[in-house]
Amino acid sequence: MLSQRLARASALRLASLASRRLPIIQQRTFLPKSMNDPATIDEKFPDYPELTDAEDPGMNGSYINPPRIKRQFRDPHGDWWDKQERRNYGEPVHEDHDILGMFSPYEYTWISPGKGLAQVGAFILTFVGVCWVVGRLYPDKPSYPREFEGGLERELGGAGAMRARSPDDPEPYQVEEAEE
Repeated sequence: MLSQRLARASALRLASLASRRLPIIQQRTFLPKSMNDPATIDEKFPDYPELTDAEDPGMNGSYINPPRIKRQFRDPHGDWWDKQERRNYGEPVHEDHDILGMFSPYEYTWISPGKGLAQVGAFILTFVGVCWVVGRLYPDKPSYPREFEGGLERELGGAGAMRARSPDDPEPYQVEEAEE
């Protein structure tokens, strides 16, 4: 009868939560109906008129949008009201001002994309060529493990310790000789 006890307990818990729950929406307000009535609000704040493309071509509420020219390309020595932004007082701002302003990323125009790609390719080719030449011409250091008398058995801890290479050990890196 555990299932019946659990069902009864969950129903009692939900009932106790419902009795303690606060109201979600405040039922009364302190504003008069002349200010808070939905009809009054619709009268004061009407919906935005639906304009066709012919009436509002830019869909920006008939805002006069200046040409899309980045401020970086305007004359820096011109007589501007705002010298830093290269803008006159009262001049309308383009709706994409955050992209076209002076504080947007600088646009690099002195190298074409093809020439820049050729320069990056030349750098990569030079780097790989130098690495290849150094690998071909640089002499390898002949390395061979050192040998010690008795394999330094006493110096490394006595019998049972891992010992160094002794002259009696087989030649390193000679797989065929070690197998025979």
